[in-house]
Amino acid sequence: MLQAAELPFRVVRPRVDEAALRDALLAEGHDARAIADALAEMKALRVSAAHPQALVLGADQTLDCEGRLFSKPATPEEARAQIAALAGRRHRLVSAAVLAEGGRPVWRHVAEARLTMRPLSEGFIAAHVARHWEAIRHSVGAYRIEAEGVRLFERVEGDPWTIQGLPLLPLLTFLIQRGVLDA
Repeated sequence: MLQAAELPFRVVRPRVDEAALRDALLAEGHDARAIADALAEMKALRVSAAHPQALVLGADQTLDCEGRLFSKPATPEEARAQIAALAGRRHRLVSAAVLAEGGRPVWRHVAEARLTMRPLSEGFIAAHVARHWEAIRHSVGAYRIEAEGVRLFERVEGDPWTIQGLPLLPLLTFLIQRGVLDA
């Protein structure tokens, strides 16, 4: 998304145990929105501490279906189970982004999208996962709406960038207002 918007960037992977942080926040009673925001902030702050002169973007996404928080599937079996659990139901994707500079947050935005998945047969789910495992294993809910995964849905409410994991338009607005980008 950043490349398509012609934003210069460099990827630096933060050393964050996302699963441990997510589990701790869940145990404390935090919801999907707070968890996405905390994970995005932690990523941004970790990298910003090592690169204090840079403007660092951290982002994360959570999926909530009827109070159950989904993670990225670890196996094809887990991917099939996730899609089956979402089939015929409405769920909420929460995408958070935090910009940090000098080891502190300077901007944040959390956006939500609501998606309703079609009822799906076990055979369709199995075939979909088999065809797309390598692409969907990095996605909460085990789908990629920007590809064939769009066929899983009957209703989508929210912008495509939030659904793909980054509230891009608010980010661009901030960068333009700050003078980082021309408008």
